[in-house]
Amino acid sequence: MTIISASRRRVLHGAGAAAAAGAIGSLLLPMSAQAAARFTISDTDFLLDGQRLQIRCGEMHFARVPREYWQHRLKAIKAMGLNTVCAYLFWNYHEWREGRFDWQGQRDAAEFCKLAQQEGLWVILRPGPYACAEWEMGGLPWWLLKQPGDAFLRTRNAAFVQPARHYMKEVGRVLGPQQITHGGPILMVQVENEYGFFGEDLDYMRDMKRMLLDAGFDVPLFQCNPTNAVVKSHIDGLFNVVNFGSDPVAGFKVLDQVQKGPRMCGEYYSGWFDTWGAPHRRGSANGAVADIQTMLKANGSFSLYMAHGGTSFGLWGGCDRPFRPDTSSYDYDAPISEAGWTGEKFTAYREGIKPFLQAGETLPPPPPQNPVISIAPFSLKESCAVSAALPANGIKAVSPLPIEQYDISRGLVSYRVTLPAGPAGTLEAAKVRDLAWVSIDGKQIGTMDTRYRRFSVDIPARSIPVTLEILLYTIARVNFGVEIHDRKGLHGPVRFNGQPLENWDIRAIDFDADGVLPPLTWKTGRTQGAAFWRGSFDAAQTGDTFLDMSSWGQGIVWINGRCLGRYWSIGPTQTMYLPGPWLQRGRNEVVVLDLTGPRSARIAGLKTPILDQLHPELDLPRPPSKVKPALDGVKPAYEGEFARGAAVQDVVFAQPVKGRQFCLESLDAFDGKQYAAVAELALLGTDGKPLNQSNWTIAYASSEEATKEDGGALNAINGQATDHWHTAYSGKAAASSKHPHQLIIDLGTDATVAGLRYTPRQGPDNVTGRIWHFRAYIGQLVTAP
Repeated sequence: MTIISASRRRVLHGAGAAAAAGAIGSLLLPMSAQAAARFTISDTDFLLDGQRLQIRCGEMHFARVPREYWQHRLKAIKAMGLNTVCAYLFWNYHEWREGRFDWQGQRDAAEFCKLAQQEGLWVILRPGPYACAEWEMGGLPWWLLKQPGDAFLRTRNAAFVQPARHYMKEVGRVLGPQQITHGGPILMVQVENEYGFFGEDLDYMRDMKRMLLDAGFDVPLFQCNPTNAVVKSHIDGLFNVVNFGSDPVAGFKVLDQVQKGPRMCGEYYSGWFDTWGAPHRRGSANGAVADIQTMLKANGSFSLYMAHGGTSFGLWGGCDRPFRPDTSSYDYDAPISEAGWTGEKFTAYREGIKPFLQAGETLPPPPPQNPVISIAPFSLKESCAVSAALPANGIKAVSPLPIEQYDISRGLVSYRVTLPAGPAGTLEAAKVRDLAWVSIDGKQIGTMDTRYRRFSVDIPARSIPVTLEILLYTIARVNFGVEIHDRKGLHGPVRFNGQPLENWDIRAIDFDADGVLPPLTWKTGRTQGAAFWRGSFDAAQTGDTFLDMSSWGQGIVWINGRCLGRYWSIGPTQTMYLPGPWLQRGRNEVVVLDLTGPRSARIAGLKTPILDQLHPELDLPRPPSKVKPALDGVKPAYEGEFARGAAVQDVVFAQPVKGRQFCLESLDAFDGKQYAAVAELALLGTDGKPLNQSNWTIAYASSEEATKEDGGALNAINGQATDHWHTAYSGKAAASSKHPHQLIIDLGTDATVAGLRYTPRQGPDNVTGRIWHFRAYIGQLVTAP
């Protein structure tokens, strides 16, 4: 048996080592004893003071939990049977403006580590610089996007590496003392995050590792990757863990290919995140417990993602690719709910872990639920039009640039230009990130929506010159894939009937890091269109509650000056979690930004959340699609069959084919049923590597499940193998959902395609929808009337 220790600085396939405090039992050892305790990695085990340690970890993001509740949630994690908490750092949360670091209050990462240690928990730190985590831009700061180019983030380009190194040095200054080698609870530190999905430059990972070492981290360093990326992203010098949501046997088998050491799942998915407009996601407790027990029986370790999801308060929620904004609720269907409640799922996890506790280890009872209150309905009777809140002085621009070029981070941006008299025509922008409302002399005439790449609006004829205004709302930057180069705003050139529109006046309300409100002038009564609203309520006592926003449109809420988060009546989330400590006895002020206008300007506080109500009829207007597949007479680029099982499969065409649209046609499924499902589709270029997907859209899907689960076709191109496109099996659409099924992707431009990479729906062998026989087409494959 090889034992790796910090004192010798030896490495097991890159795993460093660390000294330890004895935290599984008592943490109340004198400092000399703490310094003498050792955490090491052998060929088969993690060792604490020479004794085998199975890491039973749960993810919790302190930024998503009110500081006043950190200890409550840590107690719940301990009571569930876990001995470690995993904590992300989000670079942009601590350095929103370049060179200005913030580690105070809600951002006090060192205090979070100390509280974990007090509760008898170890800490696994994941400092980035890239995190993902359904967080704004994956944790990367927006100001990086002031640099030109669409391919420099997460590369060795100096525009990324130099500021990342500066950030990591600051992380070492703040959290280095919390390492186990210094008497703290941090056992291990992650290098970057799931880089194997993003890129193949192993020297980049070596540079990221060097940053952490230079920052003073002397505990084991590790990297995590999804199952299909572990082998290709392995480098000497880093311990490997693998991420999956099912089939731990296959996941651990992948680890065995790259290292001799203890097996660990770095992210085991207890549920999944929600996106606006899609059904609420849930995860099976029985399946999860079975997988956890399989890992523990195999002497494996794990980290639950998430043990407690919490809430993306403020404007920190991210966006799934290609563009599907995440809800503010990050409940995740985790065993500890958004409000810290422990219920049946928590109990199932706790009971499933109990048989694997160490000798003499007992579990404390879960902490009591925090008080919950209701708030009687109250009206918001004052309003202020967004137009009145815009700054007096604007930016003059011949043609609009991304807002980062104007040092605007996020918020509302008004673009105004004079449009001369003339005939009707079409207004078209190069790009709109994210949503925009177009008006002429104050009257709305249309919307633009990046979700559907709808960047044009029809303009009526004008007998005199008019003021054209585009009011743009930035929701969130994409947090995953190459799309993290997500520059916001109206991108020029903006054309009317093909001719450039120039000389714009640009005015912005920049909400900055914490959603700061602009100066507002209130008037009594209702304001039409985009407006801020103000009201108040009295609370005789404080407690958690859930603000019911179901009668409002889309926007942001502030409570007592604190930005609570985003809401959108399309669902699935209809409430906003309001923690008790953020209320005050007596008068509480609420401000709401509503971009479309409320149906009723009233709010109530509920005792239970509404996480699963969809209202697509309340979304921005979207003309119904009349696109139809046009496959008759088109010769398939490939016709064949997929292999059984959940493994990723590459298919190489006899010869490359050029075209703009790709169709996967499912002819039947292995289980003989009339459903098709796809976890992920990628297309291969002539070099055998996946083509860039950043401009892809779904041109056509013969069927999508949209009621019982989120089976939307976008799931097949979002980079997440845990979710999937699934044809309809509920409601009226199920009756006509039969093979053959077609999924057609528009690539945005002509591309040469040499093959495809298919990831089947994940799960057990008998899972529905796995495609057997199929055809693949390349060309112009859809027609519109």
